[in-house]
Amino acid sequence: MIREDLGKKLLFFDGGMGTLLQAKGLKPGELPETWNAERPEDIIGIHRAYIEAGSDLVLTNTFGANALKFRDGGYPLGEIIEKAVGHVKEAARRAGRSVYTALDVGPTGKLLKPMGDLEFEDAYEAFRQAMVCGEQAGADLIHIETMSDTCEIKAAVLAAKENTKLPVFVTAVFDERRKLLTGADVLALVSLLEGLRVDALGVNCGLGPVQMLPVLEELLSYASVPVIVKPNAGLPKQQGGETVYDVHPEEFARTMKVIVEKGAALIGGCCGTTPEHIGHMIRECKGMSVKPVCRKNLTMVSSYGQAVILGSGSKIIGERINPTGKKKFKQALKDHDLDYILKEGILQEENGAHILDVNVGLPDIDETAMMVEAVQGLQSVTSLPLQIDTVDIRAMEAAMRIYNGKPMVNSVSGKQESMDAVFPLIAKYGGVVVGLTLDEEGIPGTADGRIRVAEKIIREAARYGIEKKDLVIDVLAMTVSSEPQGAAVALEALGRVRKELGVHTVLGVSNISFGLPCRPILNANFYTMAMYSGLSAGIVNPSSEAMMEAYDAYHALLGFDENCGRYVEKYAGRRVREQAAVGQSPSGSERGQDVSADSGGSGAKGGTVMDLRAVIEKGLKEDAHRIAGTLVQTQEPLEIINTHLIPALDCVGKGFEQGTVFLPQLLMSAEAAKAAFAVLKEQIAEGGPQAEKKEKVVLATVKGDIHDIGKNIVKVLLENYSFEVIDLGKDVPPEAILEAVKAQDIRLVGLSALMTTTVVSMEETIRLLKKEAPNCRVMVGGAVLNQEYADMIGADFYGKDAMQSVYYAQKLLK
Repeated sequence: MIREDLGKKLLFFDGGMGTLLQAKGLKPGELPETWNAERPEDIIGIHRAYIEAGSDLVLTNTFGANALKFRDGGYPLGEIIEKAVGHVKEAARRAGRSVYTALDVGPTGKLLKPMGDLEFEDAYEAFRQAMVCGEQAGADLIHIETMSDTCEIKAAVLAAKENTKLPVFVTAVFDERRKLLTGADVLALVSLLEGLRVDALGVNCGLGPVQMLPVLEELLSYASVPVIVKPNAGLPKQQGGETVYDVHPEEFARTMKVIVEKGAALIGGCCGTTPEHIGHMIRECKGMSVKPVCRKNLTMVSSYGQAVILGSGSKIIGERINPTGKKKFKQALKDHDLDYILKEGILQEENGAHILDVNVGLPDIDETAMMVEAVQGLQSVTSLPLQIDTVDIRAMEAAMRIYNGKPMVNSVSGKQESMDAVFPLIAKYGGVVVGLTLDEEGIPGTADGRIRVAEKIIREAARYGIEKKDLVIDVLAMTVSSEPQGAAVALEALGRVRKELGVHTVLGVSNISFGLPCRPILNANFYTMAMYSGLSAGIVNPSSEAMMEAYDAYHALLGFDENCGRYVEKYAGRRVREQAAVGQSPSGSERGQDVSADSGGSGAKGGTVMDLRAVIEKGLKEDAHRIAGTLVQTQEPLEIINTHLIPALDCVGKGFEQGTVFLPQLLMSAEAAKAAFAVLKEQIAEGGPQAEKKEKVVLATVKGDIHDIGKNIVKVLLENYSFEVIDLGKDVPPEAILEAVKAQDIRLVGLSALMTTTVVSMEETIRLLKKEAPNCRVMVGGAVLNQEYADMIGADFYGKDAMQSVYYAQKLLK
């Protein structure tokens, strides 16, 4: 069994497949997986070469074999996969060596909702069918690779875990900023995959071995499972009409030795690597010992874009997305006013929250449907991790299943019924679960009693394989108006949970003051005492000045705010601002306003009123449509476009380039702009001033490539900058692209390719366009491209991201 070898000895993967098939005659646009049926000896021969070079794990020729690609005629999916597994086993027999057969599973080529048009469960089903076929055919493990979207990764891992008994490995594609396409950093990926309990994780494709070293170091600092590294053979180049890579086998092997010395447990190659590369690598690294996997005791929650680690100082969990005591919020839930919920999330992020609590439970709504919609909506406008807060197990599971990351889950109690229901979900989907110190006997009145319940929760969690690091204990703050010792007991229990049990803590802070006047005074002081006693994360209102002052002061005084930098930055100009505000009405904190009130709490900063530019930047579609409808009554449509829409898109685009805005936010901003423009378009059509007509742009994914993620992103952005896009789709022959260019006198074409084997089609298309339509310019993009490669195949422009393509179109077609 592969699990017996994992982490105990160095294991060697094979190398690239696509470039070797091209050398054997794979035509542009031809599906490599069809060779399993049509040219089996060629596939067996490649596998055998890697096995004879020393590979321990050999990938089946099934990278693109999923139910989405093989559903429209051609070879049945099951037949393709069965033959692919059989070819590895036959190659091993001929080579006289035993190897592990790894079912190779690549991405679908589509973005999942809400960023794209593919439903989560449809992606899951496409992966499920392939994985079931692979297990039945005799694969030893499932290797999910070349992934760039954590949501798609989650669908694939769940498909493997829920439908097979095979070990699961996952590798993803990081760029030079150590980010996935959809924004995840290394910590966010590790948090997600370890929550889903994969057997090994790592990085492949996209980068050469030297460029992967920083990614590896970060992986090793967080991961508690064996780490996989499979680089490309450097950067692709064109020589004599063929794709070659610039890292030769000897150089590749030397760097891979360094990679093993640093701690990688499984190594191999990706695009451009050959049996010669792998042979040199194995000879260089053979006999090297593997560093033992170091278990990291990190309590991590994550979203698609970032992770939060509990431990250093205290973290803020925003409490405002919760109907308790909030009439306006309850009405928003009844009215299905999702933008109200999203604005609450945005405001809390702006005011300093690290995690957002999400509770949408009302007796007269479908909580499961609303929870799913709220989670997906919030993950479209903020990259903060979420805390799924519900007592409805159906709603909890539905939200955990589609949540893009590793959530915090609120909550489980010491009641056996609760633990029996919640812990299986945590074990299955991953998450950090909040344990409430109450059981069948109620809430203990002493710290000893609450410690006893916490210990019971920890013991029961261990039965499901849930470690202490994935538990946080809520010792429950009882209101002092009815429980005079409520604060003292909670503070004692907080400290003991951290010191005696070694588990992180969370607390709903404002519970302490219910029924008393001037609640902000009690809340802020109790919050400070709780943090000093060991509170890892407080569920508070980040719009409350009193609470944030307590938070900032504590972190400055205890050394968690280095050189008091945050404190100075935030409060240095406060006296000047206060003097300027003399004569204004007192804030909520001065009036002793209830922190749970609809007004936003004591001293609420700002509010949720935004102008059109702001709602577009935040991706609020309904608000964008509504505000545009109001503005167009007093302003010309072109004025609104130039002063609101374009500046908002420019701002988000710059943020995306700088790494402060992630792909989901970029796309949601584009959708909000589209919603606003729909209103303005009606007014223009009725006789208003006409916008300057911009030229048409043709977009296509080249022949043989079914991956249209990049193309679709560029399309959305170009349309929002008023370009008319002619989308020819995916797997488009060069002749069809030329025909579209000639028919409408197109001056700019955008071509996309994700696979190494289809860059030949891209070059052929460029060559045809240069010859037959010399006035047309060609911009290119895709994971396998870089500036040097784009220059070699004759492209006029290389767009390293979607916004660069927009800027080029503006410059060219102005």
